Amino acid sequence: MTAATAAVLLSLTIIITSLFTSTAAASLSPSLPPSPNTSLIAAILSTLGFQDLAAAAAATNLSTITPTTIFAPTESSLLTCPSCSLPLLLQEHSVPGLYPLHFLRTLAFGTKIGTFANHRCLTVTASTSNPTATTRKVFINGVEITKPDLFNNGLLVVHSIQGFVSHLSPHSCTIETMTSLSFPQQPPPTAAFFKMRLMLKDAMMRLRISGYSVAALSMRVKYSDLSDFKTMTLFAIDDESIFMEDGGGPSYVAELGFHIVPNRLLMAAELMKMQIGTALPTMERGQRLVVTTAGGGGPMAPMRINYVKVKRFDMVNNNRIVVHGLSMPFRHVDHLGQNSENSRLGISSAVDHEFT
Repeated sequence: MTAATAAVLLSLTIIITSLFTSTAAASLSPSLPPSPNTSLIAAILSTLGFQDLAAAAAATNLSTITPTTIFAPTESSLLTCPSCSLPLLLQEHSVPGLYPLHFLRTLAFGTKIGTFANHRCLTVTASTSNPTATTRKVFINGVEITKPDLFNNGLLVVHSIQGFVSHLSPHSCTIETMTSLSFPQQPPPTAAFFKMRLMLKDAMMRLRISGYSVAALSMRVKYSDLSDFKTMTLFAIDDESIFMEDGGGPSYVAELGFHIVPNRLLMAAELMKMQIGTALPTMERGQRLVVTTAGGGGPMAPMRINYVKVKRFDMVNNNRIVVHGLSMPFRHVDHLGQNSENSRLGISSAVDHEFT
């Protein structure tokens, strides 16, 4: 056998062996998923008992190549948001970088961490001021980490959280954003930011014990957004009115932002000085409140905003938040802009009579 013939036979042997090996491998694993990294995350979540999140992992872009921390809601917590998209929720509860519990305890109160979902951030808070305390509880968007460091292999950290779950607000990153790489350069939250959180908790507690527990719960849902304001004015509906058949309660909960004037502390004295047609900005972009009946003329001529009677002034207030009571949720109206007697006697009087 010549050297050339031997070389040809050797080449054919290598090709045939390679083809056989590829065919055999394909027959042994015909359903191998296209993304082994995502599949590994799903397997880990499933092993830890997060079956719904494990099923959602296949539809996300999470990868164990990048160090990742997942704040995993429990199965029961996910039931509180039946309309949520689980793949998106998993992205919103996952952050690039490793954040074991001992590191989370060292973060400044209110630190924002960017998630894998674009323009969505999680907020980290803790229960005590001592960053070295081993008993310090850590909260993610107000939800406690009940089972920290369930998994940590140096590339993936999984914590279990249990509480209210919903999609993050597009405004959740408006305060400082940080990652594990940029943290040393990030300044701590301002004293005003910290104080606003204390004032929010104070107002929510006082609302709960005053018969406005649904309003307090609605504030709790928007807690991270409300913390960004310097001051705020809230128009609230009491529990009894919300649960009345025609009380419009569900619309109030859904449109809480329409009942909040951000960065203005409007006490009763200032509200009563406003003229008809005065417009007030709200948290809802492009939506304003309009004074439709000026002043506070007693039971026969109460002040109305968007044709709704303000029945209790300054019922809860501190140096950052004031809450006024309404008889029903606000109606959406156009900015009237009139400041004349015709406005007061025309449109306003007709509607005031209707809702008296």
